[in-house]
Amino acid sequence: GLRYDLTVPFARYVVMHRNEITFPFRRYQIQPVWRADRPQKGRYREFFQCDADIVGSDSLLNEVELVQIIDEVFSRLGIRVSVKLNNRKILSGIAEIIGEADRITDITVAIDKLDKMGLEKVNEELASKGIAREAIDRLQPIILLNGTTGEKLEKLRELLAPSETGTKGVEEMAFIIGKREALRLRNEVELDLTLSRGLNYYTGTIIEVKALDAQIGSITGGGRYDNLTGIFGLPGVSGVGISFGADRIYDVLTQLELFPESFSHSTELLFVNFGEREVDWLLPLVAQLRRDGICCELYPEAAKMKKQLSYADSNRIPFVAMVGENEMKEGTITLKNMQSGEQKSVTPDEMARAIR
Repeated sequence: GLRYDLTVPFARYVVMHRNEITFPFRRYQIQPVWRADRPQKGRYREFFQCDADIVGSDSLLNEVELVQIIDEVFSRLGIRVSVKLNNRKILSGIAEIIGEADRITDITVAIDKLDKMGLEKVNEELASKGIAREAIDRLQPIILLNGTTGEKLEKLRELLAPSETGTKGVEEMAFIIGKREALRLRNEVELDLTLSRGLNYYTGTIIEVKALDAQIGSITGGGRYDNLTGIFGLPGVSGVGISFGADRIYDVLTQLELFPESFSHSTELLFVNFGEREVDWLLPLVAQLRRDGICCELYPEAAKMKKQLSYADSNRIPFVAMVGENEMKEGTITLKNMQSGEQKSVTPDEMARAIR
């Protein structure tokens, strides 16, 4: 069959190579995955996921690092996001204290629709699933929790005090949230009690990222899975990971017009091709500049000057270098700034400094 995600195959890899890898084991992976979805805006049958995982450690510092990665990636891309966090243990604690511990899936599926349906419809759905009226009433103060993330955590400590599992989830969430200031994050991180993705294998932290300036679904998600390797015969190996939805992120970048104009071409310098003698003179220089980290290219044909300059202009190459018979005699290069039109003569040793 077609690959649904990258996490389960990764768990299998860990089991197969458990005697060859060192724990904690970190990995990133970029590959296509498939869904049996009806294609529409933001939903695809085939798309790329970019995963980052840490397995073999149950330290919450791993979650903190993943939040830092999320913040760094979207800050560099220029996309403002909200990083939403929840914890499976908190959700289990909620189900426990309202007397419906075995109905966690029905409860979380319903409250996940709170923003779309409103409280009344959510309560109706809970009732239709057979949740007792008394349990629904007990759920209301939790669904209606408001205030800052810190204030929500304090209220949850009180409400979930009778539940050992729920209390542990609150403390785990408080640890992660408490590292925000030390990390100096540029994007908001908040507790969202309606977040319930991946309940079939997430056992702790749940992560979801939404773009603030674009109408689209989540663009990154992930969480803690404590026994995913168990299905392949290696129980007790904890892991946590995130997955960036590359196609949705591309859609957001396009919608917000965040792609830089020069993104389509990375060449900084084009050498004009005047003929075979000039090419032989230039090849060692081109090789040296590349070794020095300058992205440069030599036009492959001795075409008309207009065509070569047009190529540089179309690809937004900022500098063009010309070496003819006179330059070869003098050991110099005529360097043209394509934006200002300014031309000057430089030596090969001065080339790198001249275009930086």
